[in-house]
Amino acid sequence: MTDEPSASDIGHRLRQIRHARGRSLAVVAGLAGISTSYLSRLESGARALDRRSLILDLANALDVAPSEITGAGVVSPGRLEEDRSLNAVRLALLAVGMNDARGELVPVEVLASRTAALLEAQRECRSTEVGAELPALIRDLHTTLEAGRDVEPLLRLLALTHVQGTQAWLTDVGANMDLAWQAVTLARQAAARTDDPLSHAVNAFGTAFGLMGAGAFDLASQALSVPALGTKTKEAMEAAGMLALTSSLAAAASGNEAEREASLEHAADLAAHTGEGNTLWFGFGPSNVGVWRMSVALEAGDHAEAARIATTVTPEALPSATRRSPYWREYGRALAHLPRRYEEAVVMLRRAEQISPARVQRHPFMRSTIAELLTKAKRGSVRRELRGMAYRAGLPV
Repeated sequence: MTDEPSASDIGHRLRQIRHARGRSLAVVAGLAGISTSYLSRLESGARALDRRSLILDLANALDVAPSEITGAGVVSPGRLEEDRSLNAVRLALLAVGMNDARGELVPVEVLASRTAALLEAQRECRSTEVGAELPALIRDLHTTLEAGRDVEPLLRLLALTHVQGTQAWLTDVGANMDLAWQAVTLARQAAARTDDPLSHAVNAFGTAFGLMGAGAFDLASQALSVPALGTKTKEAMEAAGMLALTSSLAAAASGNEAEREASLEHAADLAAHTGEGNTLWFGFGPSNVGVWRMSVALEAGDHAEAARIATTVTPEALPSATRRSPYWREYGRALAHLPRRYEEAVVMLRRAEQISPARVQRHPFMRSTIAELLTKAKRGSVRRELRGMAYRAGLPV
């Protein structure tokens, strides 16, 4: 006797999952790179499903863990596509740190255009595209700066790129925190050489987030204490609003309730005057304030309040994928801690993952939340969905 599942057992399970997903033979076969007839034979048990690569392809086509098909774990978690660029980004940062960027001399107008395209891709959570473009952009920006050309606009581009591009992307893909800090350091060095207040604001934002990631909340609050930006321009108000939101999060992490609420109210007041905007690629505006209110409530441990705030935000009004993904992510995180709401939490987290896989699969809070939810969902489609998410996040399933 053997305890190994038979081909017919696996095929039956495969068909059940496909039906539960509501996907046709043709759709699943196409996604898995096999013919419809072959998939039909696999499901009937006429062909053995005994190749790890095919099991993985079918699992990906059905958005489940391979063990859901086989009944046992058969492969190690796969890597995100953007991981392929991680070493190239690391090498670019190391080269710049050695003052040997080895890029190309490029007109500042072209570099500005490339930077805008990259930050737009980051804003829309196209992480693979960002990772592919980032190494060359880093090298070319620094090489052109080293040549002494258009120094002032290049310094502004560098501060912006290393916070909203390099640091943000490295954080999304779960890179080592020290690598993201290298990007922050480069942004700080660029900002220190310019009198541009907006460059100082974006540097303060990146520095504060780097420090909060290390648990240095007091230092993060200190980093946000930049000279007042004023309210003479919409751009200044948007930047000031983002710094206020960041101050609120740092205060929540420090347990400073008074500062937390004061900063949130200041940001909300500024957003009421600015409307939706995108200065420095922050996407600041009333809808963004709503998402940050959720994050701040979660940081303060008030899950019910975070869930309540979520009902006041219209996700369709959020201006970009970088706002929509955190909305669903934070909503799911809040519901996961509330009694009898875990099934809704799974739905929210899956929506966030579909928008930005990396921001769920690589985010430590999300991984912890998924692991906790696995202890609550014991059977059925919710359990299957969770196991798929856990597998993609590299958790044991």
